[in-house]
Amino acid sequence: QVQLVESGGGLVQTGGSLGLSCAASGFNFVVWTMAWYRQAPGKQREWVAGIDRAGITNYAGSVKDRFTISRNNFIATVYLQMNSLEPEDTAVYYCNKAPNPFDTWGQGTQVTVSS
Repeated sequence: QVQLVESGGGLVQTGGSLGLSCAASGFNFVVWTMAWYRQAPGKQREWVAGIDRAGITNYAGSVKDRFTISRNNFIATVYLQMNSLEPEDTAVYYCNKAPNPFDTWGQGTQVTVSS
């Protein structure tokens, strides 16, 4: 059974940093591209960053050069380091595979950036 458990969110001021973690289980983590997604109030969930099995990364334009995605295949965990945070980054952050995420999603972790 797929399980995705996100953690690390919180409240920070503009320009601050946060590090998110996502512990995955119930599937063969090492073979999948993993990604972070986010959903802001009143908006659709959007893809933020992805990392493939070889460690190659991709980012949405809005977070490029500010966010860094990484993974540890030994402990089936994916990370998102977020720097220079902006109020527009306020959202619930989720991890899942990409493309074609699992139907199962975690509870997400709330990131709030105050201006």
